[in-house]
Amino acid sequence: MTVELVGTAERTLRGRPFAALYAQAQQFYAHQVQILDAHDIERWAGTFTEDAVLELPFLPRPVGARAGLARYVRAGAARQRRAGGRLDHWVGMLDVQPQADGSLHTRCSALVYATPSGGGSRVLYVCVMEDVLVRTGGGWRIAHRRVTRDDLA
Repeated sequence: MTVELVGTAERTLRGRPFAALYAQAQQFYAHQVQILDAHDIERWAGTFTEDAVLELPFLPRPVGARAGLARYVRAGAARQRRAGGRLDHWVGMLDVQPQADGSLHTRCSALVYATPSGGGSRVLYVCVMEDVLVRTGGGWRIAHRRVTRDDLA
């Protein structure tokens, strides 16, 4: 597989340099993961469009809309509090593909790791997140997210 790196920063989408879009996507994910790990559930759900779909490998069907996303994350946060320790996420190796309609198709690796009280961290899951980001009046939002896990492939 050949990856073209020459000229990447010069690519544009409707006059916007690719490097600026890439930086916006990186900032979006940094912000989103930090508010997820802080259990700021309403703000995290707000990073999705009203009609967003979230596909997770351990759910029988996709979860739709912000209300469903917030319920799912709220239940996970309650489980974590009962278990003690912390559950955190790391996102990296971001690939951003601007689309003609102005959306961004992204793909990145995500690590989910646990840190028990008084213990060392350990990786629980290695995932791939594939998103469709759309620009709204409030900035970038996720219209669709598909998460796959390496151990379930």
